Amino acid sequence: MFRPVRKKKNEISTAAAKQLLHTERRGVFAVNGDDGYPYAVPVNFFYDEEENRICFHGARAGHKIDAVRACDKVCFTVYGGETVRDEAWAPYMRSAVVFGRCRLPEYSAETLALLKRFAMKYYPEESMVDAEIAAAGKAAQMYVIDIEHISGKEVQER
Repeated sequence: MFRPVRKKKNEISTAAAKQLLHTERRGVFAVNGDDGYPYAVPVNFFYDEEENRICFHGARAGHKIDAVRACDKVCFTVYGGETVRDEAWAPYMRSAVVFGRCRLPEYSAETLALLKRFAMKYYPEESMVDAEIAAAGKAAQMYVIDIEHISGKEVQER
């Protein structure tokens, strides 16, 4: 169903792709947008390996949520893990690509817990997270991507 990485020599293990999902701070969320055009937007996220999902938040209205409501099939990409080996001018870059289904859970204690887990990745203190959620948590829509496939690769940028 999902295409394999074309150049096998560039493929990284699933474990290495998952490591990128754990360590990188931003990813690109892609959906089927208006009039057949793809729509991709950078987002902050957290990877929940135990539940095999990616979570992030967004507005309750707009292009992103309209696209997910129209078609729940999505793609999510992270890249990073840059290393320099032989040639300093041509670093190696790793990327992970995730395919899955995105759902929009209703506001509940569960979504507040997801929002807090997400925020703890980015905020320096739990008290700041709690204050922000108390002030604006009800306005946030959680997006949950249930992962169906993960692949990754490493390429030299030259």
